[in-house]
Amino acid sequence: MMSDREIVIRIDNLWARIGKAEILKGINFQIYRGEFVALIGPNGAGKTTLLKHLNSLRIPTRGTVLIEGQDTRTTRTSVLARKVGFLFQNPDHQIITNRVWDEIAFGLKHTGVPSEEHTQRIQEAAHWVGIEHLLEADPFLLPRPYRQRVALASVLALRPHILVLDEPTSAQDEQGTRLIMKIARNLQQQGTTLILVTHDMELVAEYAERALILVEGSLIADLPVEELFQQEELLETAELVKPGVYRIATALGYWSSTNPSSNKLSANELIEWILQHSSLPVG
Repeated sequence: MMSDREIVIRIDNLWARIGKAEILKGINFQIYRGEFVALIGPNGAGKTTLLKHLNSLRIPTRGTVLIEGQDTRTTRTSVLARKVGFLFQNPDHQIITNRVWDEIAFGLKHTGVPSEEHTQRIQEAAHWVGIEHLLEADPFLLPRPYRQRVALASVLALRPHILVLDEPTSAQDEQGTRLIMKIARNLQQQGTTLILVTHDMELVAEYAERALILVEGSLIADLPVEELFQQEELLETAELVKPGVYRIATALGYWSSTNPSSNKLSANELIEWILQHSSLPVG
């Protein structure tokens, strides 16, 4: 990484212990402003524990976590909440009020956002996720895909500098998935840093630029996404399934081509190559 890029997350020698079990073991990495990073690995790898260190829900057993230069050990949770927003896999773990408007307003009221900004932020966030017609509804009576949109709106209203998406599309249909990921891409273009936690490697291939691979509490790889999907042994170790576009490109002999940039192409660029080089029999 270039040294002049702004570091927004810095984790140095992070260890986390629960009882006698070491959940995280000497984790080191940096994430830069505006990156779209995938945090991936098998169930039980320690991903959730790692994420909880970003807003001081957990304090390091050893090591340091800095968010925009501020140590999570000494920074108030309310301050970190305005820096790091979380959309959890289960929206019912986030929703606490009986009115969508109040739900979106809750974080604004408890993190020091000036009251005169609340209405604009609530309406803006609701519009982004397509629930402006549901502001008077009880979120607990909405279908789960809409409850997740409510949870996302409550996070977006805080305008966090860093947004963590934990299996964000697990409750969504194709339309809902595209909406959430479009919002994520737009936020990245505006300078927001994105961390995506998912088992859906198609999403990782399409949206993320960089992958952090966590296995049994250790960070075993930190590399560009397009390089990840060429490393069969690493994929097997991390229990990851290569996306369809990479499997097709392999079957068509792409990686053995003489293209000198063949190991640098994104999923979308591979799709273009496949369309140009595949030939299906007619009739």
